[in-house]
Amino acid sequence: MGGQEDRRAPNWRLETRSPTGQASQLPNFPTFYLSPMPPPVIRIVNARQNNLKGITVDLPRRAVVVITGPSGSGKSSLAFETLYAEGQRRYIESLSTYAKQFLDRMPKPLVDRLEGIPPAVAIQQHNPIVSSRSTVGTATEVHDYLRLLWARVGTTFCRACGALVRRDTTDSAADATLALGDGRLQVTFPLPASARFSHDAIVENLRALGFVRVLADGEALHLEELPAGTDLTRATDLLVVVDRLRAEPSARGRLADALSTAFQEGEGVAVTVHDAGRLRFTVFPSCSRCDTQARAPTPALFSFNNPRGACAACNGFGAVLEYDESLVVPDRSRSLAEGAIDPWTKPRYEARRRLLLETARKLGVDPDRAWSRLKAADRHTLLHGKSGRYVGIFPFLKGLEEKRYKQYIRVFLRQYQLALTCPTCHGTRLNEHALAVRIGGETIAEVSALPVDAVHEWLDGLSLSDTERLIAHSILDQLGARLDYLRDVGLGYLTLSRQARTLSGGEAQRIALANALGSRLVDSLYVLDEPSIGLHPRDTDRLLALLRRLRDLGNTVVVVEHDLADVQQADFMLELGPGSGEHGGRIVHAGPLETAGDSLTGQYLSGRKRIAVPSVRRRAGPRWLRLRGATLHNLKGIDVDIPLGTLTAVTGVSGSGKSSLVHDVLYRNLEAKLHGAHSAKSHLGEAVGGVASLTGAEMLDDVLLVDQSPIGRTPRSNPVTYVKAFDEIRELFAAQPLSLARGYTASTFSFNLPGGRCEECEGAGHVQVEMVFLADVYVPCETCGGTRFRRDVLDVRINGISIHDVLQWTVEEAITRFRHQPRLGAALWQLQQVGLGYLRLGQPATTLSGGEAQRLKIARELASAGRRAGRKLYILDEPTTGLHLDDVRVLLQVLDRLVDAGHTVLVIEHHPDVIKRADWVIDLGPEAGDGGGRVVAQGTPEQIASVAESHTGRYLAPLLRELDAMVTA
Repeated sequence: MGGQEDRRAPNWRLETRSPTGQASQLPNFPTFYLSPMPPPVIRIVNARQNNLKGITVDLPRRAVVVITGPSGSGKSSLAFETLYAEGQRRYIESLSTYAKQFLDRMPKPLVDRLEGIPPAVAIQQHNPIVSSRSTVGTATEVHDYLRLLWARVGTTFCRACGALVRRDTTDSAADATLALGDGRLQVTFPLPASARFSHDAIVENLRALGFVRVLADGEALHLEELPAGTDLTRATDLLVVVDRLRAEPSARGRLADALSTAFQEGEGVAVTVHDAGRLRFTVFPSCSRCDTQARAPTPALFSFNNPRGACAACNGFGAVLEYDESLVVPDRSRSLAEGAIDPWTKPRYEARRRLLLETARKLGVDPDRAWSRLKAADRHTLLHGKSGRYVGIFPFLKGLEEKRYKQYIRVFLRQYQLALTCPTCHGTRLNEHALAVRIGGETIAEVSALPVDAVHEWLDGLSLSDTERLIAHSILDQLGARLDYLRDVGLGYLTLSRQARTLSGGEAQRIALANALGSRLVDSLYVLDEPSIGLHPRDTDRLLALLRRLRDLGNTVVVVEHDLADVQQADFMLELGPGSGEHGGRIVHAGPLETAGDSLTGQYLSGRKRIAVPSVRRRAGPRWLRLRGATLHNLKGIDVDIPLGTLTAVTGVSGSGKSSLVHDVLYRNLEAKLHGAHSAKSHLGEAVGGVASLTGAEMLDDVLLVDQSPIGRTPRSNPVTYVKAFDEIRELFAAQPLSLARGYTASTFSFNLPGGRCEECEGAGHVQVEMVFLADVYVPCETCGGTRFRRDVLDVRINGISIHDVLQWTVEEAITRFRHQPRLGAALWQLQQVGLGYLRLGQPATTLSGGEAQRLKIARELASAGRRAGRKLYILDEPTTGLHLDDVRVLLQVLDRLVDAGHTVLVIEHHPDVIKRADWVIDLGPEAGDGGGRVVAQGTPEQIASVAESHTGRYLAPLLRELDAMVTA
């Protein structure tokens, strides 16, 4: 993109010029010329949102604009809270009166003027989906097109015998009948059961319709000459004769007319009786062999979110909830007296627990004996049986289901239920009628269980007749395009049936990006938040090509990005800085990359500044954590060695099995070894991988997973409460004279407890508004004005500063102001060390990115590291998310501090600058999905770079050669 000729057609305007060529001032001599218009721009004038310092800039439209700069320099404030927020406001202005009533309550971005902004779409790095019904296929509309494909060209087979299901027409029935050869033929239809009132009524009605012959259980009868005592209602098989003729080609027209009448009078069913046999035809789908009825294939039949297609047993979820003994009795070493049966340990059920102990004594069961040592029959009685007033725990839990309308009952019961694959549909979510329709021998569920790459291959190899291909032409085009978009954003390894709520923030963002291409919007503004997150460098090129396609459709693409590969491909670079927080918010550079000069990003782009390769790496060993036979998802029984006391990076393309290995196998099994049990929520389907052996765990005292999950899901959660620093601040305010005079305590200054908080918003400062047709929005509380506290509480001040003012400070500002509070300063200093000095103390957790949440967790661990002894294994999932290269350098120093303190740090990472600084690398792959799950190589970065099969090694090699060049020089 950058440096390439712009081939897009210019806009033109009409000008009036004099004969001399100058713009005409004399209307007497008008001459009209077409001249190019200046390129359209998005003009931002005096933007002051958050830490922005009155930014005024023109951003080119129909271009890829990258906004970069240090973490906290104001990139998101400009891109999302100014550009996108104003675009959203203007869109809502065009909607109904109901929607517009919220405009006054939605805070307007702090900007004097914003011109030329097109309709805006924000694609952020968080996963908004929480429903189990949404899958990758439904979220991307791929499943919708598959449903159309199956409904239009699918072949239905009998669910009873497997024979072909057909729908007959007059022509097909005539062809089949004539194929029997020459002979006598009768065209008939079965008399519907609804017409069999009485013998006399049957005869009278048939005569009135002009029919005079019937076949009663194979016997030919004339209605005018019926034998005495005949009762047609007793006939098991009663056929009404429409016509009798010779089965020969010359009689085809007469045969077709007779069949048409038979279909009409027989409610869609016709029967031909030939000398060579009898044939049954129906306009409804039914089995050609056993006559079992089938449903007509419609798009709704293939939807598990529609009653027509959903499995009746699981309602389309693919799983059923069953109470599980391992959840009801989580610790089999406990006795009944110690609370072995977990549900009855809750205070609400104290009476049930006493009754349990009484019943156990009556049955001769020792309440003090471990559950695992009780007889199987006694355990079964206590779990499932009934004795007097006592009801076993399983019948008790099922009885509570009558009160599931109460939320606390639902939450209570869910703790003891395990999601098991539905025994009826076997996890396909669809009923037997939908699964009876096939294309190319496959059901829609079987194709949905494939990864996107495999579905693309299946589609390319699909064999259809000319008629079928003509019918499905547009469907196949749309389906292929959407699959291509998913592959272009590096999601070819995802299966279409995977639940959308299990996707990472980066994966959800790339799905939204693929959907944006599928929608084919033009002249819109797309605002993206680090779309390269979670992508291996190998897949970045395809992502960049996709952004260029969005631009070439006439859209403006604004990308908040730190990755140099993405920055180098932009048409226009806006760098904010020069620092973070209050030291940022200014324009450092605005224009083409070539003119970036001495800006921070410009120095990294030109190579004048870089993250250096370590001259000496830590030695691997002699202490090792060895994992043997790791299996889960696509992991193929792999063996992994992790040197303790080092920085180890787990690498590989997206979908190669990194998270499965580190999170679900290593972390869960280490937890079980070190703490006696793992923390996986089995009742929510969290998997625990299997291992043949795990050695070296005895050399560790603890294992800590620091991932990108949110620190809280409401605006009341914020950085200062998470790192336990708010307690100190509340104590300071509670010690003020006015607080003592009014009887205020530290809890009065908590927005999580009643007392001093605003009860209208319950201390959140914002009120959630359901927009029904749009995503819910948070608007400032009208009672407290967003301050979270009552007005009298805000009267308490320290040096003129209220507690609300303190929550508006950045971490860096708070460190300066609280320099005489050592404990408070120490906790905040750790936030600054992980590059979060720009965060405001009271910033809602809902506004934090995944990378910021992860670094908050690192800061809390660093703050508590001094209080907890022992060697730990820290597991981090892409800690560089949201970090500028200069901040990555600071983060690496933090990780080095942890390793130098005797701990082990294991990171899942794609960032080449982190990988090249690691002491040990474990590279998985070589591809994603079924093509991955193997150890491609493990060793030092130099050893990885020498492995030809390693995609990571290919990108590492040139970075490591920089060190060789410097040493040689």
